[in-house]
This record gives sequence, C-alpha cells and structure tokens, in this order.
Amino acid sequence: MLSHHLESALSDLRSLIDITKSDIADIKEANNNPQFDRLSIKDDKLKSFEQKKAMIDHEISSLMTANPDADLSELLDTKQHQYLEELKTELNNLRTINREYSKLVLAVSTLYNTFLERLVPMEMDGYEKRATKNPSVLEVRV
Repeated sequence: MLSHHLESALSDLRSLIDITKSDIADIKEANNNPQFDRLSIKDDKLKSFEQKKAMIDHEISSLMTANPDADLSELLDTKQHQYLEELKTELNNLRTINREYSKLVLAVSTLYNTFLERLVPMEMDGYEKRATKNPSVLEVRV
C-alpha cells in the first residue's frame, strides 16, 4: 500500500510541476485566462498530494510501530526507497519552479499596480491608499 501511495503522490507532484510550467509559459505570453482556468485543477492536485502524503506518513508510522527495533531503511524495499528519493527530487523541482513563477507574478503585479496608480490618483489615508475624491481616469482635452 505504501508503494501505491508513493507512486500516486509522485504523479500528483509531476502534474503540479507541469501545470506550473504551463503557467510560466502563459504569464510570459500574457495569457491570463488559461492560468485562471487551471487554478481549480492545481488546487485539486495539491489537496490530493496532501492527502497522499498523510497516508504515506500513516503507513510509515504503522511500519515503525509494528517493528520498533528495526530501522526504517530495513523496513522499506528498494522500490519504496527509489520512490522516496524521486519524491524528494520532485519536491525540490516544484520549489524551484514555484520560485520562478512567483518572481514573474510579482513583476506583473508591480507593473499593473504602477499603471493603476498612474491612472487613478491615490493618496494616503493613515496606512491605507485611497482614491482621491474626484478621480478622473480619462481626461479629454480639446
């Protein structure tokens, strides 16, 4: 059962990596809608991975409880060790790809916020920025 959970968790991680790579490609091309369409898929994959990780933790805990004198490396077979190594590698890959994606999101967010602040005049009201009383988004001069 542990091997099944490990394999399934790896599949979810690889799907998350592929989705994030697609998000990176789309943000570079300014294709926003596909990114928004994938949000629910990404959330589902993330929840699925978290559930499988909990099952993996439970299975390993059960193995350790049933064999208190044995080391974990003795309780797992070669395939399970391989899956755990792949899981570690894929988690590092996801972290790296998420870092790249977050940098792009931050850059786009800063760009849009700068444009918005130039279009709609803002003033500080305590710790909050608020639009001035008579913002004119578009001023026409003849």
